[in-house]
Amino acid sequence: MENALIRVLVFTVGGWLLATCFTPFYTTLAYKYKWWKRERKVDLLGREMPVIASIKAKKKIERRFPTMAGVIGVAAVAVLTLLFNWTRSQTYLPLLGLLMGGAVGLLDDIINIWSAGRGTAGLDARAKLVMTIAIGVFLGWWFYARLGWSTVFVPFVGDINIYWMMIPLFAFAVTSIANSVNITDGRDGLSGGLLAIAFAAFSIIALIGQRYGVAVFCGTMVGVLLSYLWFNVTPARFMMGDVGSFAFGTALAVVAMMTNAFLLVPFVGFIFVLESGSGVLQTLSKIFRKKKLFLAAPLHWHLEASGWPEAKIVMRFWVLASVVSLFGILLYVAGR
Repeated sequence: MENALIRVLVFTVGGWLLATCFTPFYTTLAYKYKWWKRERKVDLLGREMPVIASIKAKKKIERRFPTMAGVIGVAAVAVLTLLFNWTRSQTYLPLLGLLMGGAVGLLDDIINIWSAGRGTAGLDARAKLVMTIAIGVFLGWWFYARLGWSTVFVPFVGDINIYWMMIPLFAFAVTSIANSVNITDGRDGLSGGLLAIAFAAFSIIALIGQRYGVAVFCGTMVGVLLSYLWFNVTPARFMMGDVGSFAFGTALAVVAMMTNAFLLVPFVGFIFVLESGSGVLQTLSKIFRKKKLFLAAPLHWHLEASGWPEAKIVMRFWVLASVVSLFGILLYVAGR
């Protein structure tokens, strides 16, 4: 355990250093070729979003900054994992999830950046959903058929064998968490900080469960996310884009499954659940009640439309996520 903890700390620092070294190469290209993100103007129902549009328009007047910075973290984690933390049983799947999720997000970002004047702001939402589900099914099949995982840990109950149902559960985990991270990525430093907190919590859970390779992978993720936050806190120098949110969200889902702690995601990823849940409730309210439940969704937009400063929302969400994540870790320990 002591050696594993040292490795986690070393890889956390290593991830921070490598991602920080990669950053100047990205920023040079991003600012030179103006990788600005084109905002979507309608919601999933095809309706205008005037509240969100007005908030974003004000921010755009203040400054413009590039997207797709998630490639920095993906590259840094891939290099360190392949060279120094590669194991088929523990790090193959989270790294593959990181790369596959990142590929979907990268395609979306590329279409978004290079489609100016062509009436599109990225991949169609349904196409992204289908691709994410397909990734989840493939990773779930590998998890069940090749690694032999078929049990789910229920706190205070123990491991329950769900057999082949592990595959659809895995697909659900990937789809829901990846999209929740993507939805949350809207304010400077918000999703980056929340992801760092979640991966730190799962690193501790992995250490307790003696999944040392996964723990080191999570430490590497924390390191690259801290590097990202160094440049992304208000005022942000760049944003992670879909390549980052889908890559990191998919990796987080895989880590949750590989630590056998998926049922703790509502605690470890509390804000992500809260954000995506508010979006679902808003959509359902529009469909069945013909009116909005929030001023705007997800929740961080509602709070900003209500008058909360951006930095206040981000910091309070970080604090809340830290407290609830700690409760999730305690629940994991007590539930064993």
